[in-house]
Amino acid sequence: MADRFPCAKTAITGVATFGVGTCPGHSPIEMAARAGLMAIADAGLTLHDIDALFLCLPDDLFAGLSLAEHYGLHPRYTDNNRTGGSSFMSHVATAALMLDAGYIDCALIAYGSNQRSAGGKLSTPARSNRWEAPYRPLYPLSSYALAAARHMHQYGTTREQMAQVALAARAWATTNPEAFARDPLTLDQCLSARMISDPISRADCCLVTDGAAAVVMTRMDRAADGPKAPVAVLGAAAATWHNAISCAPDLTVTAAAESGPRAMAMAGVTPADIDVVQVYDAFTINTILFLEDLGFCKKGEGGAFVSDGGIAPGGRLPVNTNGGGLSYAHPGMNGLHGIVEAARQVRGEAANQIADVTLSLAHGNGGALSSQATVVLGRG
Repeated sequence: MADRFPCAKTAITGVATFGVGTCPGHSPIEMAARAGLMAIADAGLTLHDIDALFLCLPDDLFAGLSLAEHYGLHPRYTDNNRTGGSSFMSHVATAALMLDAGYIDCALIAYGSNQRSAGGKLSTPARSNRWEAPYRPLYPLSSYALAAARHMHQYGTTREQMAQVALAARAWATTNPEAFARDPLTLDQCLSARMISDPISRADCCLVTDGAAAVVMTRMDRAADGPKAPVAVLGAAAATWHNAISCAPDLTVTAAAESGPRAMAMAGVTPADIDVVQVYDAFTINTILFLEDLGFCKKGEGGAFVSDGGIAPGGRLPVNTNGGGLSYAHPGMNGLHGIVEAARQVRGEAANQIADVTLSLAHGNGGALSSQATVVLGRG
């Protein structure tokens, strides 16, 4: 696969976010459509340049068809992959392959959710399977609590170390005007927060917000004519090991251990080469698990890696520089927002811009640590 992936032959040429935080009066498809139009304009294109739509919405199983109708387009291809927060990284991989094959010329990947203004509850058709249901778990929170408890037991990870993930996210969000949660957060507040599913407290959980995002992709030869420097798609890979957490082969190892190395091998880079990282932080344990599985630290050392501001501003590795799902936004799924932030960092236009970014990584997670997908972006 590595020698067949169209490394650096395709690029992200337009990015946008819309309605982050609260966006009352808008439906999910209206939000996704608005973000899509903004991304198309950012790429210097028109709506009718788009011939492929990639969309995943919380309330519409036929979202790709609905967006085509909404826009009045007759696309060559639509994709409505539903693997959760990893869907969008998988969309990037599919779009890159189709663009390189010449089947499509310009792809729009979009997402929108109004879950906060529509009631403030997680909007998903997913539920625990019938074998887990008798124990009445909180889906998906209890699944992540199992992973956190096992990691703590096996490697000595502490609640204080998990809290460092939340503190780092808040530190980044404080200086991002678009972030939803920018108030100061302390370690004491994290440790005294209400326990929801032991050992995960309210402070370990992502936000519930509205938000939409979109990216435009095309071939690199076309991207060169755009108004902004293209962001090359250097590698992308996905991996799925289970659906229900009760079927996970190891609660402390995720399929990111497969998707990450494959994506980086395609790009010809190692974790040491990556300048900035965006990982799907639905819960604080996620960041620890993914940093280990992606190779930024050894298995079991994630807690120590994030301690003492290791992933906060000024730390050893910039992680979730927009504030992530813990403090920036989590509109049901925030995988596409991670891709937008990764692309903005390469472009040099992020709110918390890291100096001299050449390589940026975005990683998405879906289900109960079920589906993992990784994208490596770089200067065009």
